[in-house]
Amino acid sequence: MRLHQVSGRSRLGLALSLLTVLLWGFLAIALKIVLQELDPFTVTWFRFTVAGVLLGAYLAVRKQLPTWQQLRKVSLPIFLIAVAGLSLNYILFLMGLGKTSANNAQVLTQLAPVMMGLASLIIFKEKYNYQQWGGVAVLICGLVLFSHEQVRSLVTTFDSYMWGNVLLVLGSIVWAFYGLAQKQLLLNLPSASVLLCLYLSAAILFAPMAHPERLLTLSGSHLDALIFCAFNTLIAYGAFAAALEHWEASRVSVVLTLAPIVTLAASTILPNFVPQLLSPSPLSLLGWIGAIAVVVGSMATSLGSKPKS
Repeated sequence: MRLHQVSGRSRLGLALSLLTVLLWGFLAIALKIVLQELDPFTVTWFRFTVAGVLLGAYLAVRKQLPTWQQLRKVSLPIFLIAVAGLSLNYILFLMGLGKTSANNAQVLTQLAPVMMGLASLIIFKEKYNYQQWGGVAVLICGLVLFSHEQVRSLVTTFDSYMWGNVLLVLGSIVWAFYGLAQKQLLLNLPSASVLLCLYLSAAILFAPMAHPERLLTLSGSHLDALIFCAFNTLIAYGAFAAALEHWEASRVSVVLTLAPIVTLAASTILPNFVPQLLSPSPLSLLGWIGAIAVVVGSMATSLGSKPKS
């Protein structure tokens, strides 16, 4: 089977990956606020619908909507894997987030890019050199230190956290399948066209389970957070898909592990401005050391030179 090959524009790929990290870092916090008023199915349906409509309008204005001839070339099994993986990831993440904290959810979801990166080494024949494998080791150690407090809370409050974390882990697994399928779909469609098809398909899938009338009850901060989540879907996944066009999936996946750092910083700062919506999430010195290790390991892996053949 023919596999997707990157463009080689690594700097652009890194920039797009970092944009994705920034947006996903704030996403968990915004979703935590929205879940105070809406159910996960309505939130997910709204995000996919808004992202699909806006992206479709943009492509229509630019006359770049996918043609029937292009769609016929797409592998249906791979497309279905992408739709199922993305849809399940969205709903499982929301359901798990409702039972845990934003920091804890963001840390556990880092299993997704790690699994995607390791799988891409096999499927897409990508390679890491010794510097990059060293970066992976530092990154893993950093994640362990960073999440030690969350892991400790899981042990002491196992009953209340268990199902939430099971859902988050399952969401990470299906996201890895989505990421690999997304990359393969780029063989026949531009990234924007792939996302348009995914968004609209997922919106239709969640429509029967959504309650649109509840959107009319939102006001103030909850409405702002929901709108941010919808635009986050459009921009963040657009940047992620574009990054896969220019950079190896294994490197993109490593940069994505920086998202918990953004979530941590936002969780520390934002409660000072909106204490009625968010409670502080302090981190110990050991946790900060782990956060720094995650950054160092991620950069060492993503910026390492490609091994010679």
